[in-house]
Amino acid sequence: MSFGAAASRAAAGGFPRVADTDPCPCGSGDRFHGCCGPVLHGTPAPTAERLMRSRYTAFVVGDARHLAGTWHPGTRPDDLALDPAQRWTGLEILATEGGGPGDARGTVEFRAAWRWGRERGELHERSRFVRQSGRWWYLDGELDPA
Repeated sequence: MSFGAAASRAAAGGFPRVADTDPCPCGSGDRFHGCCGPVLHGTPAPTAERLMRSRYTAFVVGDARHLAGTWHPGTRPDDLALDPAQRWTGLEILATEGGGPGDARGTVEFRAAWRWGRERGELHERSRFVRQSGRWWYLDGELDPA
């Protein structure tokens, strides 16, 4: 399952809420209002990694609008439904290539831990991003990169 596949699950129940002064779910160590909060509210991410972190946080809080709005229109699925029964419990950025403010492309390799009832797992993905029209877009991801 990739973050794209996780977005296609049916919704039921509620998602966790994050207050502005709470630690950001992306694990940066910053408060939500100084990290992913502004990006989820429409401020363009300055780097591919920041967009990746905001997309992880969107999965945590069930923000399908942000996921759709940051997914490149050429690769975005028609429907995004999130399942609050799947809880995202931690993000670890393993590597980045490109993806800086002056770059046109970037990749972010990460591990994201999840739980679904008693089942626990980890998503290991290498996500590709492109910068067009002055903003970063998620293109797609390769699972379990070598």
